[in-house]
Amino acid sequence: MHKKFKIGFWVLPLLLILSTSTAFAKRSHYNEVKVTDGGSIAGVIKFKGKMPPPVSINLNNEKNPEFCKEAANPNEKGELLINNIEVKDKGLKDAVIFIENIEEGKPWPKETLEIDFKNCQAFPKTAVIRKSPKTKTSHLVTIENHDSGVLHNPMGFSIGEKTRKIFFKKWLLNKGAKVDVSKSLRFLKKDRDSHFYIECEQHLWMSVSSKVVWNPYHDISEKDGSFKIDQIPPGRYRIVVWHPYIGEKSVEVDISSSKTTQLDLALP
Repeated sequence: MHKKFKIGFWVLPLLLILSTSTAFAKRSHYNEVKVTDGGSIAGVIKFKGKMPPPVSINLNNEKNPEFCKEAANPNEKGELLINNIEVKDKGLKDAVIFIENIEEGKPWPKETLEIDFKNCQAFPKTAVIRKSPKTKTSHLVTIENHDSGVLHNPMGFSIGEKTRKIFFKKWLLNKGAKVDVSKSLRFLKKDRDSHFYIECEQHLWMSVSSKVVWNPYHDISEKDGSFKIDQIPPGRYRIVVWHPYIGEKSVEVDISSSKTTQLDLALP
């Protein structure tokens, strides 16, 4: 009886240690190091296929119709036409290009993602979101109301394969109201959150669609579809191209020291 007790006494702590180790292994971790011989990847993302029609929002039936119809530049019927896919000479705008399997490299950028609710629209339409580290819980993402006399209340939520989780709900009562939502992003989880939305609950068409990234190796394609990611340690990586309204595509790419690798892809 005494031996059985001793065995049980040691088995429980061991199981706890193993389960804790497994939990830590699942957590995302990226190390910032000095990259001296890094390469680059650059190219153009193109769109192939038939362009979908724009999404029509009848501002006459929405909140603040007087202001939104004057500020959002609708057509003569009061309809705001939103093109979720923008293409110029086959170049696709707002595609997120990122490296998936990289654990160390250049430091995270220090710029703040500034989201503007302006003229009853949200800018930028596409962005990237990261988990807030313990040492930085502010100045990662801010949202500001630029519309005089109009209430906007941004809500942030993530969409996974089988989940939908709300991270924050804020109130921007009038023009000049601003909120920093960086602290709320500390709850992002790599195995759950991949697509992050920020939208106004008063005006649902005002939304920013973001890809959740876990390292600083990413870019968003310009109007002509061009992009570039630099300071990449030499190696073989999985490059993913993602667009919120089209889908994603991935490819394996070898990055050489101090050289630029050309990558041109088409979606879908």
